[in-house]
Amino acid sequence: MNAAIVMEFIRAINEADVDKIYALMTDDHVFVDSQNNKVVGKDSMKKAWVDFYKLFPDYHLEVNEVITKNEVVMVNGFASGTYKNLRHEDKDTTWIVPAAWKAVVTNSKIELWQIFADMSKAYEIVRRYAGTEIA
Repeated sequence: MNAAIVMEFIRAINEADVDKIYALMTDDHVFVDSQNNKVVGKDSMKKAWVDFYKLFPDYHLEVNEVITKNEVVMVNGFASGTYKNLRHEDKDTTWIVPAAWKAVVTNSKIELWQIFADMSKAYEIVRRYAGTEIA
């Protein structure tokens, strides 16, 4: 059951369905990014997802394995995205990284979502192209 809820959450992420993501979070939801920064509360996290999809509208999680132990669900696979969906043959705007996610499911909602991945390439792309037009 908990794995199915996590997979539904991942489907919502892959569809950039912020309302569905929001509906699947507990009120006291905690998001922990790959640099151990935290966002607490589903309202704050909804805004964070909206802002993230502005940077990477095609953000996608590929699942290779799901491991469940009680309320904890661990997922591994890959995360990918393209900066503002801007693609150009001589510009490096797409990234893909191995990743793992930890979810804690409480009352059929995601209480904790933590990502483990080296997101440095994505951050570098944002730094390189923010405020510039790729042509």
